[in-house]
Amino acid sequence: MLTHEKIETSNTLMIVLTLLAVIWGGLLEIVPLFFQKSTTTPVNELVKPYDALRLAGRDIYIREGCYNCHSQMIRPFRAETERYGHYSVAGEFVYDHPFQWGSKRTGPDLARVGGRYSDQWHRIHLLNPRDVVPESNMPAYYWLDRPLNDALIGKKMEALRKVGVPYSDKDVAEAPKAIEGKTEVEAVIAYLQGMGLALKQTR
Repeated sequence: MLTHEKIETSNTLMIVLTLLAVIWGGLLEIVPLFFQKSTTTPVNELVKPYDALRLAGRDIYIREGCYNCHSQMIRPFRAETERYGHYSVAGEFVYDHPFQWGSKRTGPDLARVGGRYSDQWHRIHLLNPRDVVPESNMPAYYWLDRPLNDALIGKKMEALRKVGVPYSDKDVAEAPKAIEGKTEVEAVIAYLQGMGLALKQTR
């Protein structure tokens, strides 16, 4: 029988038992989530996979590091729901791989930004934020006003299909045409305008 003295005086035994405890505890916390309906199915019929333009916009959002300053997760506290809208639920993010929840808020949370501003407002704000928000410390992303060139958009959809996003063969085949003639800023705007529309705004 192992005693505390034997465990604490053997580095190898201590490491092995610690790893076993962490693995077992992790499995007990994570595995049940795969069978919990609220985390694996869309919250309602409004939650749909990203179309080609929004998917390209999301990739640009990640490329430019927007998640470093903007979260996409509203906590269930009055101060947050009054400012941003309905708190976030797992069923809104079932098609996000990876999700962009984040925790840093140098800028406001974007979980419910969809439909809050016009496309033109977003365009100006992305290209030079201080034109619409004089006190903003967000950098200007002027280079986004260039043609969108994403030759791998169909391949990305195929990859996402392998992790459960229900893209059809038609979606994949039509993806290149759907982004043809678009600019990067248009793609980002499309991504932003689709955020948080599945749950009703509280303000």
